[in-house]
Amino acid sequence: MNWARSALARIGENQPAALVTVLATEGSAPREAGTKMVVWEGGQSGTIGGGNLEHQATSQARRMLTGSQASFAIQDYPLGPLLAQCCGGRVRLLIERIEAASRDWLTDAARRMDADQPFEVRTRFDPGLLTKTIAPIAALSDAPAVSLSGAQAAARGARPELGDELVERNAAPRPPLLLFGAGHVGQAIARAFAPLPFRLFWYDSRPETAQIPGVTVAEPAELAAAAMGASPEAYGLILTHDHALDYALASAGLAGGGFGYLGLIGSKTKRARFMSRLRDDGFSEAALTRLTCPIGLPALKSKAPEVIAVSVAADLLMRLEAARVSNDEDVAVASL
Repeated sequence: MNWARSALARIGENQPAALVTVLATEGSAPREAGTKMVVWEGGQSGTIGGGNLEHQATSQARRMLTGSQASFAIQDYPLGPLLAQCCGGRVRLLIERIEAASRDWLTDAARRMDADQPFEVRTRFDPGLLTKTIAPIAALSDAPAVSLSGAQAAARGARPELGDELVERNAAPRPPLLLFGAGHVGQAIARAFAPLPFRLFWYDSRPETAQIPGVTVAEPAELAAAAMGASPEAYGLILTHDHALDYALASAGLAGGGFGYLGLIGSKTKRARFMSRLRDDGFSEAALTRLTCPIGLPALKSKAPEVIAVSVAADLLMRLEAARVSNDEDVAVASL
C-alpha cells in the first residue's frame, strides 16, 4: 500500500485524516514495526491488524480528528486482557493528524514509493508538533526499520522526548513481475498481485486486450525483447494464448540470463516437450533448471483461474521471503 498516496487523497478532498504507525513490537504482535494505516471518519486504508487493537487505534485516531486533542500521540497497547486478546505481545503506536501542511513530505514519500526508491521518514519531536523530512537511503544495511535517536525503537520504556528524532526506513523495493498473457488466468493473477509487494508489468500481443486496464499490447518480438532484457531480480510468468509464443518467451527469458524466477503455465506433457526442444536449441541442463513448469504450489490441483492465481501468489511470496532472508544474512555477514 502506498500510504502516502492515500493520505494525500484525503488532503485533496479536504478530509481530516490520521496516520497510524507501528513504532515497535514486543513478543507476539499482528504486524511488524513500520506498518502504517491511514484513518478518516468514514474509513481507512491499510491495516495494523490485531482485531480489537486496530479497533481501539482507529477509534483514538478518529477522536484526534475532532481537533480537541493534540496533533499526535504515542500509545502503548499490551495485547492481553485489556484488549480481550491473548497474543501476549505489546505494541507501541504513533498516531498523528494529517493536515495540509503535511502535503510536501507526503508527496516526496509517495513519489519515492512509486519509483521504488529506498528512503527514510525522519520525525523530530518539537514542542507541540512533529517536524517531518524525507531523506534517501544511500545503501542497504541491517539497521532497524524504526529507530529513535540512534537506537531501535522499543515497545515499552522511555518515550520520545523533545529533540528526539524518529527514523523510519522504507528500504524494501518491490521486484518487477513480468506477466505475459491477459487471458482468464492472466487477469486473475493480475488481480491477486495488485496488493502484493511486486511491480507488475503486464503484456499481451492481441489488440483486443488493450481494453484491459494495465495491459501493454506489443508485437511478439517486443515481448521477447522484454523477456530477454529482464533483470536478475525480476520474476516472470508466461501464460499466453499461443504455445509458440510461450516457447519464444521462455527461450528469450533463458537466453537473457535474467529472471530470478521464470514460470511457464502448462502440464507435465507441455513441460517435457518444451524441455526437449530447448535442449535441441542448445540450452544446457543448468539453464533448464531455471524454468519452472507447471507454476504454483504442486498440492493445489484446481484449474480454476482464481485458484491458480492464489497458488502462484503463495509460491512467489515464499520465494520473495526466502530471497529477503538470504539478503539479510549477506548484509549481516558483510557488516562483521
